[in-house]
Amino acid sequence: MIADVRIQVARVGAVAVPLPRYQTDGAAGMDLHAAVAEAVVLAPGARAKIPTGLAFAIPLHFEGQVRPRSGLAARSGVTVLNAPGTVDSDYRGEVQVVLVNHGDVPVTIEPLVIAPVARAELKLVDSLDATPRGAGGYGSTGR
Repeated sequence: MIADVRIQVARVGAVAVPLPRYQTDGAAGMDLHAAVAEAVVLAPGARAKIPTGLAFAIPLHFEGQVRPRSGLAARSGVTVLNAPGTVDSDYRGEVQVVLVNHGDVPVTIEPLVIAPVARAELKLVDSLDATPRGAGGYGSTGR
């Protein structure tokens, strides 16, 4: 059995969102909410980076995984474009989720899911420790 892991999380941005949590005892992932002031409508074939309003200090040797919601994919064709989206242990910026609408009608964005590789206990902090990468996001590692 994998030991429980504690992960620090900080709220970032202007839109306050609830902390992610497991919805059931058997849930592998935590529900993660979109941090948008207004609903985002994703047109058929369109893609968008959706902010979560949260930054995480994931421990070394772990990664966060942002995965599609199966119900949302089945009902509307919306999925995580780079599924699973990886949140590296040295990334300290806001987690954003790249969604794409493969369906044939516009979809309003609802809560998303993050599924870490281990069950986590979140501790809200005012700031996260610095890393050389910092908040550098998509493509910032030069690869």
